[in-house]
Amino acid sequence: MGLSELKVAVLSGKGGTGKTFITVNLAAVAGPSTYVDCDVEEPNGHLFFKPEYATEEIVTVKMPVVDQRQCTGCRKCVDFCRFGALAYSNSGLMIFADICHSCGGCMLICPEGALSENEKPMGKVRKWVAENVHGLSGILNIGEPSGVPLIHELLSDMNDRPHPVFIDCPPGSACAVMESIKEADYCVLVSEPTLFGVHNLQIVWELVRLFKKPFGVVLNKVLPGEAMAESFCAERGMHILARIPFTQHLGLLNSQGSIAVREDEDTRAVFLDLLKAISKEVHCEATAHS
Repeated sequence: MGLSELKVAVLSGKGGTGKTFITVNLAAVAGPSTYVDCDVEEPNGHLFFKPEYATEEIVTVKMPVVDQRQCTGCRKCVDFCRFGALAYSNSGLMIFADICHSCGGCMLICPEGALSENEKPMGKVRKWVAENVHGLSGILNIGEPSGVPLIHELLSDMNDRPHPVFIDCPPGSACAVMESIKEADYCVLVSEPTLFGVHNLQIVWELVRLFKKPFGVVLNKVLPGEAMAESFCAERGMHILARIPFTQHLGLLNSQGSIAVREDEDTRAVFLDLLKAISKEVHCEATAHS
């Protein structure tokens, strides 16, 4: 598999490690590519690319609606719902839309057919183009219990966009992250070289191993003498793909919303080498399983 066919997911155990910085610069240096912002609670990749025009599409989920005339109060749906989104009182069946996860199980289990579906907007997908990068960003409505349906919609659209694809995952290791990496061919784990960074690196390391995804590590904000993350990776046989230095110049570019590979030749060289390292890793993985 060549780089032009790749879907690369970039993830980290917490926010603030430089996950978006890595993903944005990979997409920018790769030539024609697609950037997918799955961090739907606070998408910010577009702030770097600064597209002049974007289209938006509303994403909806199906919500249960009850016909009280048909409901007999058997409470089977209440017992079934793991999220506590249903309750029964003297006034009949109550549905709490703010905590419903739209699984549809209550409708399937209702013996009287008292529950039907209604569409509820839960977010939107924004599509844009900036120079040679096609962008997809998900924006979750405030108060929604899960961004998984929105991320699913984002990723279903990425196959019609230029490759390679770079997926900016949400931080952590919850369901939204799992949804973000499902279609990825390769995962890049971003970590700070500190003790706290190592703890969060372990979280995503365990996740990608669970999903049996090939992966490598990028150490970001590296300072001389910080070797905790280096030791952690060496002890577990984790390949370090790149080390990004912690410099005032890079920090300034990032804080100004600039794309570093377009402003700094040394950083561009680092990211070109990172792309080559990812491509080599994927090729070796494919060869080993052929």
